[in-house]
Amino acid sequence: MPLMNAPPLPMSDHQRAALEVMARSSSLPHRKVVQSRALLLAADGVATNEVARRCGTSAESVRAWRRRFADQGVEGVGRIGPGRGRPSSLPEGTVAEVVRVTLEETPNDGSTHWTTRSLAQRFGIGKDTVARIWRRHNLKPWKVDTFKISNDPDFEEKLVDVVGLYLDPPERAVVFSFDEKTQVQALDRTQPSLPLKPGRAGTMTHDYKRNGTTDLFVALNVATGEVIYDTKPRHSAKEVLGFFKLIDLHVPRHLDVHVVLDNLSAHKAPAVAEWLAHPRRGRWHLHFTPTSSSWLNLVEGWFKHLTERRLRRGTFTSVDALIEAIQVWAEHWNDDPKPFVWRKTAQDIITKVRRGRAALTRQAKSAHRISAGCDGGEEVPVGFAGVEQHPDPVVGESAESEADAFDAFDQVVDRFGGSVRHSGSVPCNDLVPPPGDGAPQRPGLGWT
Repeated sequence: MPLMNAPPLPMSDHQRAALEVMARSSSLPHRKVVQSRALLLAADGVATNEVARRCGTSAESVRAWRRRFADQGVEGVGRIGPGRGRPSSLPEGTVAEVVRVTLEETPNDGSTHWTTRSLAQRFGIGKDTVARIWRRHNLKPWKVDTFKISNDPDFEEKLVDVVGLYLDPPERAVVFSFDEKTQVQALDRTQPSLPLKPGRAGTMTHDYKRNGTTDLFVALNVATGEVIYDTKPRHSAKEVLGFFKLIDLHVPRHLDVHVVLDNLSAHKAPAVAEWLAHPRRGRWHLHFTPTSSSWLNLVEGWFKHLTERRLRRGTFTSVDALIEAIQVWAEHWNDDPKPFVWRKTAQDIITKVRRGRAALTRQAKSAHRISAGCDGGEEVPVGFAGVEQHPDPVVGESAESEADAFDAFDQVVDRFGGSVRHSGSVPCNDLVPPPGDGAPQRPGLGWT
């Protein structure tokens, strides 16, 4: 009697591509990798017994995997059915309690967070068990992310202004993102560094010798990615004005100049305001970012590349050597510039910032309740300093976790997208201080 082989396992191109990725994985569970390889062999028409031999399993297991794939598709590969697998050795409720303690309590010794060993000692379980529980619940108590929510009262207006300029720039105009990288240090190492070789990273001494500093001024052309740059020994209003004049020389006279910049006092100094107020500078328009919002200035991304690719590992025996290195790197950048593309809409950012403010307010209220309870006093509703409370549903209590409220700040220079319409902007002569007032006025905002 001839031997009957199972027909090739039918699967779509999309399913095959997914299985090929799983079969090559070095991080997925072993059972997923083995089952993916077996199903690919079955789809190629390999006999069931041969598939079992190549994968180191039994023919009955291969048949079961084929049946599950036919019923559940790729989602069923490597899945452990209900009631199958090794039973948990932990008492009921241990996993939930480990998660709760990780999130809500701190060690008795005053440590700020739990380690696998300290929490394992608390529950009388193994440190690897704690690590697995944290991994399954995506808990990382050893990690902390930094953030700062702007308390600028005009945050939303300024945000819409700047994001609108990025997403929908005006015609017949050049948009620049401008900032200074102050106190760039010319650092020399105390001993020679060792080069990179297989099995060993390049080395550099942890200590260094300071040979002076310089201030780097950069204006990034938002459309092309090219930069106008200069170095100065200081960053006062005089140097800012000099750099503005340099920008003015580089832009053809028939184009307007829009500059995104932060709120440094030198940017609003009387000398700068007076120069901008001249009728010949009527094409100039300044767009100030909100306070504590340097992530909104695209030139910060260029500074990051410069620091990581040239400055951090560099050795400079003098300020002149540092300036020459910056100039060479910037010129090579301008030979093949890469623009930084903003993609997220202002409304998306505002929604997440409001959720972050609401989360901070709830945290402050919770801390106050604990404090009031310890003191035996009456609970008094409080708000977070400088945080506006919004009653709308997206800002108030929601099903989303508080950690999710800060995802706007995790990858803020995450290539943004959206649409905001331009409706003109206020010329810079509005920066001229009124008679008797020594401080320049804030320009109006012209984005809707």
